[in-house]
Amino acid sequence: MSWKPGDAREAMRTMVRVDQAGEYGATRIYAGQLAVMGDRTPAARQIAGMAIQEERHRRFFDAMLVRRGVRPTALQPFWDVAGFALGAVTAAMGPSAAMACTAAVETEIDRHYSQQLAELGAADPELSEAVAEFRAEELEHLDTAIASGAEQAPGYPVLAGLIRMGCRAAIALSKRI
Repeated sequence: MSWKPGDAREAMRTMVRVDQAGEYGATRIYAGQLAVMGDRTPAARQIAGMAIQEERHRRFFDAMLVRRGVRPTALQPFWDVAGFALGAVTAAMGPSAAMACTAAVETEIDRHYSQQLAELGAADPELSEAVAEFRAEELEHLDTAIASGAEQAPGYPVLAGLIRMGCRAAIALSKRI
């Protein structure tokens, strides 16, 4: 049986690639935020806690890339810089903007992971279980961000909309490149 574009195995390989890229991007966003915020504020301490979870997610997908022979996205160097810059800029805008960034990113990740779970069904239990677990943690991050004042960030609707649009573009590009 050959691997052709569109077959189930290729779809799962693409999922692993884009999920690893997303978790990598999340670690870079939090690194940028913490570089600006340090550990001086309650928001920074919350971000540091979320960053630990994102790092665990990234390590899981790093290992899955290797086990399954999936190449990472060629855009990873770009996500490294873009993620860190997004984190640093939103943190420089203040704790509510940093949390707005988290809320926007996690909203898109929830949508993305929900679509993956629907597509996977029972076809890949290892991937499905990880995505379901990580999605639950991402929703906790979203709840934390909203409870911590994300919606009070200056220009929240525009800021969140731009970040969400960037996330959707990053997902689409990481699937293909």
